[in-house]
Amino acid sequence: MSNKLKKERRSNDEFEIMLSSLTLEEVIALKLELSTKPVSNRMYGFPIWNSLHTIVQDAVFKYAFSATRTQAEAMRFLGLKEQSFHIFRKKFGLDDYFVDKEEEK
Repeated sequence: MSNKLKKERRSNDEFEIMLSSLTLEEVIALKLELSTKPVSNRMYGFPIWNSLHTIVQDAVFKYAFSATRTQAEAMRFLGLKEQSFHIFRKKFGLDDYFVDKEEEK
């Protein structure tokens, strides 16, 4: 994940050092705060509480996919059987997410 974001120039070593000093809860709270600034800190109509489970699954799935060497290793890490793994892989769009857009051109 770090390499992907660095290639896209959305992250760098300095940013990652700063990020690592924050707790996961602080990162989530800060991201929510920053994403609501353009709309005067209002997120009316967005069911954040009900969406948390899916958001966390997506993040953990992407981490497992990027941190393991093989699909089988990712499945073991996540505790998923092959069928469930493929369902989540499609649901979270992993095949498109980790494609290097520059290499496609």
